[in-house]
Amino acid sequence: MTETEAHRNGLVDHLESLAQREDRATLALLRGTLREERRLDGLPVVLPFVTERGRLRDRAEDDALLLAALFALHPEPGPHSLASALRSVSQTSESVELRFRALLSASREDLPTHLRHAVSLAASQGIALDYRDLHAAIRFWDRSDRTRRQWARAFWTPDHTGETTERPA
Repeated sequence: MTETEAHRNGLVDHLESLAQREDRATLALLRGTLREERRLDGLPVVLPFVTERGRLRDRAEDDALLLAALFALHPEPGPHSLASALRSVSQTSESVELRFRALLSASREDLPTHLRHAVSLAASQGIALDYRDLHAAIRFWDRSDRTRRQWARAFWTPDHTGETTERPA
């Protein structure tokens, strides 16, 4: 594991510890970063886990902030990819597939809004999410179709187990 990967895993570990300690104030602060005017409020929480330098740093900080905000929205870590969680939710609501299709086609700029809705749907059913997988998906969203294809398989493949096993490269 590289130093950067360890820091990314460290971010998820830190977020999980906030949930375990029931640190409501920090989780509320992180949820607030979903609002544009409070977007940077969570930097003190995530910056210790961002190791990228130069022109990649802002992007890595934004990715970490988004992940932290989504975690704070639904602080239940578990084995399910967001796509497999949405597949479960789609069994009770026909509109979920439309939301999932919109998520798969979302641009990088629109991703936070689509992810917020998707995580809220998972939360509504109490489905615990794999936040390491979600962080990887956010980081590689516009660099490769691999994440989108994995999510499509998890959503539309009948025999999919619902647990994440592969990380985007």
